Amino acid sequence: MLACRIAALALCLLTGACSVGPRFSRPSVPQPADYVAPAEIENRAPEPGSPPVADRYVQAFVLGGDQPLEWWTEFHCPALDALVSRAIANNHTLAAAQDVVAQAREAVTSAYAAHYPQLTGTAGAGRQKLGAQFLGSFQIPPFSYVAFGAAASYSIDYLGVIGHQVGQRRALAQYQRAQASLVYLDLTGAVVTEVVTIAATRAQIAALTELLAEDRDNLNLVRKAFDNGSVSRLDVLTAQSQLATDETLIAPLRQQLSVARHALAVLIGEAPAGWSAPDMDLTALTLPRQVPVSLPSQLVHRRPDILAAEAELRAATEAVGIATANLYPQITLTATGALEATDPAQLFNASSGAWSLISGLTAPIFDGGRLRAEQRGAVDALHANAQRYQQVVLESFGQVADLLDALAHDSQLLAAQANALATAQSSVDLARESYAAGYSGVLQVIDAQRARLEAQLGFVRAQAQQFLDTAQLSVALGGGPPSAP
Repeated sequence: MLACRIAALALCLLTGACSVGPRFSRPSVPQPADYVAPAEIENRAPEPGSPPVADRYVQAFVLGGDQPLEWWTEFHCPALDALVSRAIANNHTLAAAQDVVAQAREAVTSAYAAHYPQLTGTAGAGRQKLGAQFLGSFQIPPFSYVAFGAAASYSIDYLGVIGHQVGQRRALAQYQRAQASLVYLDLTGAVVTEVVTIAATRAQIAALTELLAEDRDNLNLVRKAFDNGSVSRLDVLTAQSQLATDETLIAPLRQQLSVARHALAVLIGEAPAGWSAPDMDLTALTLPRQVPVSLPSQLVHRRPDILAAEAELRAATEAVGIATANLYPQITLTATGALEATDPAQLFNASSGAWSLISGLTAPIFDGGRLRAEQRGAVDALHANAQRYQQVVLESFGQVADLLDALAHDSQLLAAQANALATAQSSVDLARESYAAGYSGVLQVIDAQRARLEAQLGFVRAQAQQFLDTAQLSVALGGGPPSAP
């Protein structure tokens, strides 16, 4: 009768099961139609009187467009595509993130198993002698025994605590998937950044090498003029000083190039000593003319850091449910069945059977306020995660807005640098002609060359910055990482 009553009680609890604690609901966040205010869009226009922006420097933003899955292919550089693919295949940080995702998935499976009864098998054999005082005058000689059976236990989840635990593990698995997507996105963005840095640094070194060759030519010319008595010793010293000054610029650029090459080697999973980065040129990269920009409402469901913050919020919601369920009684059922005998030949007789059916209830009575404090703390953690989620969303909007403005101004800067370079080159040509005709001194040539170098370096930096900002925008928009890394 007792067993029947327990079974009936369990059935009632199962059919009337409920779930305590809040249900997850994604917080509402501002979702404007665009990332920047209309007034800021107007500020992107070039200043009156500034040189027109050449079409080859202008990029159009397609609001509501979708980034391609492999966003870096928009630069149309096979060498870059190969490097990114190699990094994805060999990068240890990404591989570790994927293993953590697999671990989190197994944790979900492990937590879900609590929904089912737990069944374990038991078996044993031994020899035993009871003490003389244990049974009083009744003595039992030493005896051997064998036994085997099974034990089952089941927790009645009438409060939904197991469901909350499974939900929490699922949320943590979602968090790890988002983190793996973030690693993937950061890795691909870092590879593109290092490739552009290598190409830009090589272009600057090439420009400086050309200038050093001109400095040496100028020094030879001045020395010949000094031997002829047409210039003073001061002109020779000026040319020598300019050559020495320009030579100091080459070492930092070579160091910058080495650092970028080493960083690229590490990103693709190679030791710098065992692998050399290919010599990349900016001319090998094609600037995307049209840049798809997802809507703010799409960004919330795409950026890995936002998805990670949402998963943390979901896990915090489930933690409140778990802490709330701990305030109520917990009910467990345990059943055991076994065959026991002192003679192995009698083990399978009907009289060898033994069983038990036990119900258990544990309820908090006095814990010094611990469980209530844990429940309130879980609620506070939920509120904190909600605030962090809001902040991550706002910061993502701000990052995209910054990069959109940066790209709009990059095209203007690049056009201005191109105009400055053309003007500086004309000044160098004119200064050389004037010097050859004897109308000016070497200082004018050196000054013109100095202006041309600064303009050329400025043009290379502006060109590289436009590539970098384009890549960073793709990363800021979520970059199209795989849905299940």
